[in-house]
Amino acid sequence: MKHNHYGNPANDLVEIINQNRTAQKLERLNDNPGLGCMALQYVELCKGNCSGNSAVNCKPPTDDFTEVFAPNCGVELPTIGTITGHIVGCQSKYTEPSLAFANVLVKDKKSLSVLRNKSHSGVGVGLIGFHKGPFFWCVLFSNGGTNSSFVLEDRGEGIKQKKGCYSGSAFPCNAGHR
Repeated sequence: MKHNHYGNPANDLVEIINQNRTAQKLERLNDNPGLGCMALQYVELCKGNCSGNSAVNCKPPTDDFTEVFAPNCGVELPTIGTITGHIVGCQSKYTEPSLAFANVLVKDKKSLSVLRNKSHSGVGVGLIGFHKGPFFWCVLFSNGGTNSSFVLEDRGEGIKQKKGCYSGSAFPCNAGHR
């Protein structure tokens, strides 16, 4: 069962997250492009911080969400909701979303409990590969209303995103292809 929106692996990962949640009788999460774009900003900031066990040693300052990521994405500041959790992972090369889910992102009890948190209502995924470098995935969760939080200006048309891809985006994505 493949949902390929323009071959965007970030959208595929959102679907896998939702399948995992509904199997646990939890709510499906809304795929939020503003959150997805911010997830991509998060991992762009973390390049060079990939350790051997697929962990990312990188904690952007909380202010970066409102002062850097949101403006870069064209998220309207009054719509910024609460980020209720995040999962970040990396590996040496790109793998299919289902493998990234199991081997990179949700590989321990801590990340599983983030994934299954009942306070989430929205999700966004960003992923990016660096030249000769590792491949990063980031999942951000939020608890805002569907249409009221992390809203993109002009439906995201002003985003200057040159590489990587994020969920909920209508743009073709160039990250998952070698």
